[in-house]
Amino acid sequence: MNYSIIPHNANYVPQVQKPNATFLAQVGEQGIRDLLSRFYVCLDQSAIRDIFPAKDAAEMEKAAQTSADFFIQICGGPAYFNQRHGMPKMRQRHMPFTITAEGRLHWLICFENALQPLESSVKEEDLQSFWDYLNTFSIMMINAHG
Repeated sequence: MNYSIIPHNANYVPQVQKPNATFLAQVGEQGIRDLLSRFYVCLDQSAIRDIFPAKDAAEMEKAAQTSADFFIQICGGPAYFNQRHGMPKMRQRHMPFTITAEGRLHWLICFENALQPLESSVKEEDLQSFWDYLNTFSIMMINAHG
């Protein structure tokens, strides 16, 4: 598995490709929810914790499940995010929060940690497609220098 991180270049946003649909088929909806729970536990202890409005672990878990709705949908599953929260418009939703290139790195490191338990049960090409999606998607979320 190659967890390399595409360097941020303010003048270039790479094309984002959705993960392979077979990623969701292997992991399942509950697997995505568990992945996002692990990810948010890491975020809760990370250097970027302060950009999350959740006040405690319970609110972070609620945010994790909202994110899981998004990732299930983006991986080809049911449109839970649209049904429960409206159109994703992720860049617009994240605009109120200061997201720097350095913050992106912390975000990706937490995702890498959350993904590692899947390495033995998910085909590498499918896991890589999910990582590649995160890697390029996260560049689009950067909205501040510093």
